[in-house]
Amino acid sequence: MLYFSRWKIYLILATCLAGFILMLPNFLGRDTLAALPSWYANTRVSLGLDLRGGSHLLLEVDMATVIRDRVEGLVDGARQQLRTANVGYTALNAGERSLTVQLRDPAQADESVKALRQLSSPVGRTALGVGQPDLDVTVNGGTVTVALSEVALRDRATQAIEQSIEIVRRRIDETGVNEPTIARQGNDRILVQLPGVEDPDRIKRLLGTTAKMTFRLVDVNADPNTGRAPPGSEILPSAEGDRYQSKYVIRKKVEVDGATLQNASAGTNPQTGEWVVNFEFNTAGANRFAEVTKQNVGRPFAIVLDNKVISAPVIREPITGGRGQISGNFTAANANDLAVLLRAGALPAPLKVIEERTVGPDLGADSIRAGLTAVVVGFLMVCVYMIACYGLFGAFACFALLVNIVLTIAALSLLHATLTLPGIAGILLTLGLAVDANILINERIREETKKGRGVFASMEAGFSRAYSTIVDSNLTTAIKMALLFVFGTGTIKGFAVTITFGILISMFTATVLVRLMMVTWLRRTRPAVLPV
Repeated sequence: MLYFSRWKIYLILATCLAGFILMLPNFLGRDTLAALPSWYANTRVSLGLDLRGGSHLLLEVDMATVIRDRVEGLVDGARQQLRTANVGYTALNAGERSLTVQLRDPAQADESVKALRQLSSPVGRTALGVGQPDLDVTVNGGTVTVALSEVALRDRATQAIEQSIEIVRRRIDETGVNEPTIARQGNDRILVQLPGVEDPDRIKRLLGTTAKMTFRLVDVNADPNTGRAPPGSEILPSAEGDRYQSKYVIRKKVEVDGATLQNASAGTNPQTGEWVVNFEFNTAGANRFAEVTKQNVGRPFAIVLDNKVISAPVIREPITGGRGQISGNFTAANANDLAVLLRAGALPAPLKVIEERTVGPDLGADSIRAGLTAVVVGFLMVCVYMIACYGLFGAFACFALLVNIVLTIAALSLLHATLTLPGIAGILLTLGLAVDANILINERIREETKKGRGVFASMEAGFSRAYSTIVDSNLTTAIKMALLFVFGTGTIKGFAVTITFGILISMFTATVLVRLMMVTWLRRTRPAVLPV
């Protein structure tokens, strides 16, 4: 273990030099970075919310809306199934969590149950790999109740939170926020941390908008001012700024779903100069849009966003290109925000902000100073102890610790990782973990020296006998950090990543770099006694 070929020496030195070069952009000013190539200037560690300042939001998914939408979606299917089975009914009502059907003839209960069970879809997986029905159909006299099963409720909740997280991530990415943290918290909550965002109002507007867009026909035969809509229609308010009217009677049937949109962008109308939103459908949406506009020439076609009518233009001719334009007295900011929402997709349910915190940049700067002070003081205290106990070999260990910090920051920079206050604590803890290896090696060397063995033999035995112990202790720590990374969120993951990098790098600095320095010193000085 005391022999190093020339290529190994060059490789070790090149690794240390590369670490220093990759770490350097973190400490350069903006003017200097602007003169460097972008790929190198951007190789930096991003500061987290607690160091850089920014906004912390805790959002809650409205699960009641998710369930209600599923129940309301059963209405048309229930009517069709009962009509097909020739089952008469006097009332069909959708509640918050269930659908009730009042039969005209209670003797048809069995036929109605059989018909309504056709609406069920399999959810979850049993041991046999077969899904369970998502609807429970029960009969009480002449009343049939269709309710979501417990399995369906859990499945809907899981789908809603996962879909919401993905859409929240898309919307935030569209705004250009760097290194946001978006994670699930509990059963129905989403944690959002936005470093560098001091005014989260625009983000809150984007996240608080469901952005569920539909294209529906206007019921021109009904008057919205009467306050009552005919069956199959509903009265919806217009969006703010509608110059024509404040309410519309809209058919409930969705002709074209906004989910079929594949692109949206803000622009201006070349004729009027007004801000508009241009949209484009995918193939399925374009075909459906062309079919609907072809069959309804001359009728108003409403564009509905979150149960508000943005506009209701009259179809002049069939639109077969799959492209359209939304106008509605937009400002530049409103048009861009709407385009962002449409590109990101609709949320499955509204999100409610239940907790909001803002960390100012001054507080973040104080945290950085405190963290750096802790690292420097910790490093100096470790160095004093190592040099006092092991002399020159302790000084070698201190230099290896410095290289360990450099390589850890370089690795984090290479991965564009986010450094938080727990991450700085991880670097500080890494100092103690890394120096443990050198303590084990030096103590082994000291023991062999006391036994009367020679200089080279003592050093060889010290490294070889301590190596397995070092590997075992670092491996158990790495396993714990892996569990923290898998089951933790946000800053906990950052802490685990920092410790893991520190452990892996310490295997290089403590057992390879220190050994190289010791061997080089040993071959040049040829001491009679080791300084331990």
